[in-house]
Amino acid sequence: MSQPLRVLALFAHPDDAEFLCAGTLFLLADRGAEIHVATMTAGDCGSTVLRAGEISRVRLQEGERAAALLGASFTSLKEKDLLVLYDKRTLSKVMELVRRIDPGMVFTHSPTDYMLDHENTSRLCQTACFGAMAPNFHTGLRTPAQATSAISHLYYAQPTGFTDILGSVVIPKIFVDIGASLERKERMLACHESQQAWLKSQQGLTGPADTMRQMAARTGELVGLAWAEGYRQHLGQGFPSSDRLSAALGESITRRREV
Repeated sequence: MSQPLRVLALFAHPDDAEFLCAGTLFLLADRGAEIHVATMTAGDCGSTVLRAGEISRVRLQEGERAAALLGASFTSLKEKDLLVLYDKRTLSKVMELVRRIDPGMVFTHSPTDYMLDHENTSRLCQTACFGAMAPNFHTGLRTPAQATSAISHLYYAQPTGFTDILGSVVIPKIFVDIGASLERKERMLACHESQQAWLKSQQGLTGPADTMRQMAARTGELVGLAWAEGYRQHLGQGFPSSDRLSAALGESITRRREV
């Protein structure tokens, strides 16, 4: 009997996966995939009222509740907000995570996004996926996870706001129709109650659910869908060239024609 597809969604902060790829994760889970959600930080800067330790505890609990709706595990590597660094110590933590889960498919942030926590998470994830096979990369643990036997299929979610830091629009190549999972995606996002006030004060967002729906509608408009999530696949040297996401979701996938 074949093993279920293992999927890792590694993002910077609690609620990033909910905004960017939860609809897709639900569809994969519906098809029997084993889902793991992980964050680089516990969200310690996500409040203007609570202290760092307090808001971190709240946000980790919210992340666990959200992942439970998906039937997924939840892990935080507990780095600090605004201090997700590309260095050996942090890469070792990400490498251990990837080796321990040994995912066949990985989702993470766009390499170009509106903040460095997102961009550095993307780069750390890329290196960990590529290097997890190399047994000579030692993470320093006494009982480290074993090196993997293959490089994971890696997919980048849309950058928040659809643009890079210079305002250039980023267009996805793979679109997932999330009409069947939009309400579940919204319920998962709603678990992050602490962020409603924070996002309003920091970014002027009146409601996370409204923002999420706007993103899903805008993505869908590009290919004639009501609601969609968009991705680009990492196709650099050594990474798989086959499209495992499209193979897994079949009729839920639309690819945008090159112009």
